[in-house]
Amino acid sequence: MPLDFTAIDFETANGHAASACSVGLVKVRDGRVVDKESWLIRPPFGYDLMNEWNTRIHGITAADIVDAPLWGEQFDRLWQFVDGDLLAAHNAGFDMGVLQAACLASGLAVPDARYLCSLRVARKTYHLDSYRLPVAAMAAGFDDFAHHDALADAEACAAIVVHAAKRHGVESVDELASVCGTRIGAIGPRADEDAADRRPAALA
Repeated sequence: MPLDFTAIDFETANGHAASACSVGLVKVRDGRVVDKESWLIRPPFGYDLMNEWNTRIHGITAADIVDAPLWGEQFDRLWQFVDGDLLAAHNAGFDMGVLQAACLASGLAVPDARYLCSLRVARKTYHLDSYRLPVAAMAAGFDDFAHHDALADAEACAAIVVHAAKRHGVESVDELASVCGTRIGAIGPRADEDAADRRPAALA
């Protein structure tokens, strides 16, 4: 099984998970980057206030996203890029939370997806003082990038997964998760199925 996945990163307008204001996507095939895209997003109505603190982090302003497509208008483009891939993200709980919350706030069904957290992989691969994305990416040989730019962060995440797989001598994301002692997560209908499978028989 080849090392195929799509790395994803979101930046948000404020403290609510539904407030995605940009996305970066990097497609990896057999351990090599073959495509990448990023764009600005206008968060769902009611979640679109641009917080000054967030702007300080990623540099995106309210004026930048005023003409951007709403989450509900751009979601098909995002999901077509993913095209059924397993997703990878650094601190994946955050990015998967954004994906779920923005869909629900837009009246869309949460998509069915599996995902790997590159933060957890990094902790089982490198010996570092910090496992923040810039530090872990440097260990993977990917440095001097614009942290909190969604595309740059997705590229850094992809680099960590690819480098970790080589370091552990594995050829697929599932094998990488196994050797690192972390599980492949899931959102959407698949998450419900996985939860049911893990439930004790007496409670099923």
